[in-house]
Amino acid sequence: MKLLVATRSRHKLEEIRRILADVPGLWLVGPEDAGLPPDPAEEGLEPHESFEQNARSKARWFRERSRLPTVADDSGLEVDALGGDPGVRSKRFAPVAEGTPPDELDRANNLHLLRLLEGTPVSQRTARYVCVLALDEGEGEVVILRGEAAGRVAEGPRGDGGFGYDPLFFDVEAGRTFAELPPDEKNARSHRGRAFRKLAELLRERAPKA
Repeated sequence: MKLLVATRSRHKLEEIRRILADVPGLWLVGPEDAGLPPDPAEEGLEPHESFEQNARSKARWFRERSRLPTVADDSGLEVDALGGDPGVRSKRFAPVAEGTPPDELDRANNLHLLRLLEGTPVSQRTARYVCVLALDEGEGEVVILRGEAAGRVAEGPRGDGGFGYDPLFFDVEAGRTFAELPPDEKNARSHRGRAFRKLAELLRERAPKA
């Protein structure tokens, strides 16, 4: 089965490929592999107020253009002390110029989050990472799957792995931030890992039996 992953994030695509690596007969492709060059319209695919609506929107848009079964996810960080923000605005949380490169945007978002939480005690820095994915195959119901990972926002960045808010997302049980975890351990504990393992289970159930 060829499955399009609706993301232009190299980091995210690599992470998803690792999570789904043991699904038999699955061939994951990104938009460029499917012959879809970047389109300015993609900037407007996540206007909604829920992760599910945004994931559905992206999956449908890429599936209609590629004519391939498509999985899209919308992920973000919900911080209790900020009333659930940045939430669906996690990717564009900091006030920066349009077109800011991804790595610079990640740094700006992390600094903005730290400023907003300045002086907030550790006990009140609880947060969760959320990932909602939509599998749109062009017929039947769109499959929605969700994964969450609980933790708290660290008082400063730690580690040089991962991306997004990983240097600040402290996994209490692991005793480290997501950016400090090896990729396989992060995938075992992360919101995206939990959601895409549910997808892996679904795809294995569908796979032809030998």
